[in-house]
Amino acid sequence: MASEHHLPLSKQQTAPKIAIFEQENFQGRCHEISGSCTSLKDAGVEKVGSILVHSGPWVGYEQASCKGEQFVFEKGEYPRWDAWTNSRRSDILGSLRPIKVDSQEHKIVLFENPSFTGKKIEIIDDDVPSFHAHGYQEKVSSVRVQSGTWVGYQYPGYRGYQYLFEKGDYKDSAEFGAQHPQIQSVRRIRDMQWHQRGAFHPTN
Repeated sequence: MASEHHLPLSKQQTAPKIAIFEQENFQGRCHEISGSCTSLKDAGVEKVGSILVHSGPWVGYEQASCKGEQFVFEKGEYPRWDAWTNSRRSDILGSLRPIKVDSQEHKIVLFENPSFTGKKIEIIDDDVPSFHAHGYQEKVSSVRVQSGTWVGYQYPGYRGYQYLFEKGDYKDSAEFGAQHPQIQSVRRIRDMQWHQRGAFHPTN
């Protein structure tokens, strides 16, 4: 950690860094993490009460080894559990990793059926809070991310389970970690490198 001070300022800002507090509102023991952590428990984190993202974005997982429910964290403050999830299924965070954001462009295509078939909705450089408003009522069983990094949500208005989509192909819903082929809203994950404000602000 000491070597960080020798980095040029611009590098300091973009190096991923997240602080995990064991109690709500940034109280209790604090653990700083600056890279992938496949087991928060092994890193000495007993409980996750609040999170401060100094630079991101990050994705957290309910289980160790980056498995289970996903939670996306952009630069900003998450004082309580409900600031980063509304699925209400679990309040455990088992592992974390930084998300690579390698493009300023954003393009994603979501398909009704596995293996990129059936009806589709194509989104370029936009956030879509409701697929229904765009006339797409179908399920989403496969996804092709041509550029950018995205997060899809089970319900409209960025609610329900979250699914991280990095560049590449997801030929069925199991590949993006969904038990049901249902996505009804998506948004772009923005990086501080291109968007100085950077962050998505959760609304409760």
